[in-house]
Amino acid sequence: MLFIVLSFIFLLAGFIYLKYKSEYWKKRGVVQSNFVLFKFIWSNRALPEIYKNVYDEYHKESYVGTFLGLKPALIIKNVQDVQAVMQSNFENFHSRGINFNPNDLLADNVLFIDDYRRWKLLRHKLSPVFTSMKLKNMFYIMERCARDFVEFVNNEPDISGNSFNALYTYTTASIAASIFGIDTHTQNTMDSPFLKMTRETTEPSFANNLKFSLSNFSPTIFNLLNLKSFGKYEDFFISFVKNVLKSRRNEEQKRHDFADTCLELQKQGTMRDPATGYEIDASDEILAAQAFFFFVAGTDTSATVMHFALLELAANQDILKRLHNEIDKAFDQCNEKLTYEDVEKLEYLDMVVSETMRKYPPIGAIQRRCTKSTVLPYGQVPVNSREIIVIPVYALHRDERYFPNPNLFDPERFAPENLSKIVKFSYLPFGEGNRMCIGTRFARVQVKSGLAWLLRRFTLKEQKYEPNSFDPSFFSIKQFQANFEFIPRN
Repeated sequence: MLFIVLSFIFLLAGFIYLKYKSEYWKKRGVVQSNFVLFKFIWSNRALPEIYKNVYDEYHKESYVGTFLGLKPALIIKNVQDVQAVMQSNFENFHSRGINFNPNDLLADNVLFIDDYRRWKLLRHKLSPVFTSMKLKNMFYIMERCARDFVEFVNNEPDISGNSFNALYTYTTASIAASIFGIDTHTQNTMDSPFLKMTRETTEPSFANNLKFSLSNFSPTIFNLLNLKSFGKYEDFFISFVKNVLKSRRNEEQKRHDFADTCLELQKQGTMRDPATGYEIDASDEILAAQAFFFFVAGTDTSATVMHFALLELAANQDILKRLHNEIDKAFDQCNEKLTYEDVEKLEYLDMVVSETMRKYPPIGAIQRRCTKSTVLPYGQVPVNSREIIVIPVYALHRDERYFPNPNLFDPERFAPENLSKIVKFSYLPFGEGNRMCIGTRFARVQVKSGLAWLLRRFTLKEQKYEPNSFDPSFFSIKQFQANFEFIPRN
């Protein structure tokens, strides 16, 4: 009942406000497209798809003004402006512009934090987790999970009817093991206690979309109602992290997982930025929020990449055959004992993954909030403080100016000799600049390891894949109901 009332209030207030502000962007010489957020809430499409429709409708324009709730938003289309927002003018656009309840403890992580000093210090402390050396030491965890996933697929009779859910099981288990390690008594790492939690926090739903819309429409009302995006799992997740850290403090052997990093940070004492003097206590709660970030940022996106990759491979058997040959050669040379170096050498697999993220970017739109009034370089359009900039990643990736024949699945776009042809800041699967996804390396290794082991043991039944639309989601491009069929290889 609460959500019905909120929906009505949200809709009525929005129409009144937009009618009043119908000339807001036009006064700056920018075309204006109203009711973008309402089209999303009452349609059955992803918001990045709606952005793309606007992008294509105004194909001759470099900017399209709109509103996200009560907030003026500007959709930018030129890569020069994208670079300014994400890198060269980062100090004015460091905020993601995503509002959360201050009491939402699990939202206090590097993915969502708006406070620049807090974000900068935590990101600096977490970055070493994702160095090549750290990932190399951690690889035994991801490789074990990939092998266990193959066994899981082999023993699951209805796997082809629940393709995405199966892949979600793998990415959730892999991230959980990389954070908390693998218990020596665990027979199969796919038995993860976090599966239900991650699915509910990242799965699109009307309630989640409305809650997110309200947080943008009116943060004051959102906080007065004490709504939380992740509050349901605070006690469970924070208690779990506390228990893991408590039990691990008595261990001498390193496991090279995130829990090790947490213990090291706590041993060093209060985290401090020497440049600003800003300090954060390395409490169990703040570290639990960072661990939660890995689940929110990584499980759904990595599963989505694997899902679309396998759907396209099933539809492009020539590409699948070439990939099988590369994977088989690697496994034969390593005697079925895949190493971090072996995965890094799978060049064609890397091309397939890159093209999958080009055609189906797991994050189809990125937004930034202007924190200090400035001017965008390409068209010299002024942007005022607190206005939102929308970077329509899905639309950019399907723009034929940057990617000829954009609807064709062509891994050759990412062959080493062709990489220089890709226009900088037109390809943004992990974002770019200072706030680029901190887990980029981890995600690639996780996805490639899972796909390598799957395609060593299975192939895919040939089928067409031509999606008309995607599931309703604020930022993601995904299609839960699309399935493929695994066929065991001899």
